[in-house]
Amino acid sequence: MNRFKTSKFKNTIPKIAKKDGWINNVRGGSFTCQGNQIKASAKLVAFNAEHAAGGMVGLTSVKPAADGQWSVTQISCHSDLVTDLDFSPFDESLLATCSADETVKLWHLCDPELGQPLAPELTLRPGWGLLELVLFHPTSSGLLAVGAAKCPLIWDTGRQDAPLAVLEEHADQLQSLSWKQDGSLLASTCKDKLLRVFDPRAQLKPVQVSLGSFTWE
Repeated sequence: MNRFKTSKFKNTIPKIAKKDGWINNVRGGSFTCQGNQIKASAKLVAFNAEHAAGGMVGLTSVKPAADGQWSVTQISCHSDLVTDLDFSPFDESLLATCSADETVKLWHLCDPELGQPLAPELTLRPGWGLLELVLFHPTSSGLLAVGAAKCPLIWDTGRQDAPLAVLEEHADQLQSLSWKQDGSLLASTCKDKLLRVFDPRAQLKPVQVSLGSFTWE
């Protein structure tokens, strides 16, 4: 008996949109980092844009304008490579970015055809070196998870001076972060091949460590 179930998607093929549905003038970045290269809200799409000096984020809209065309613009967000970005689940125009310049910034964006903000609404400077990951809390609008090289940080954007929690340092480079849907737990993966689950409200050490797969319950 085969212990692996046959996927119902095994014969699925992509349906490529017609050219009038393509978004042109997009130059995505080719940089290597642990975070996302592209993120979307219900209104906007942000992506890491190719630029000699780094620090650029491209922006377009989910839906085209009245003439059927998409506007694409670029925003200078950081002085070094943008390593990750995430839209707030509470505000479709609020974007968080983190960077190799060791800062996290929050941007309240406008439609791509309009002028974009010249400065962020908020800048956090954790002081933990290069930052690789940033992730909004799914149920609390003021909380962020930030991934430094080997350490997850929990930040309340209302208090900028220090993180709410500094979770246990990992043995190797932090690769990804994921909140449970209700926001009660935070999972992390690492180059040491271990998956750690934290309850940031209770303790700084993981409540579970596993080698291999894990499923939220």
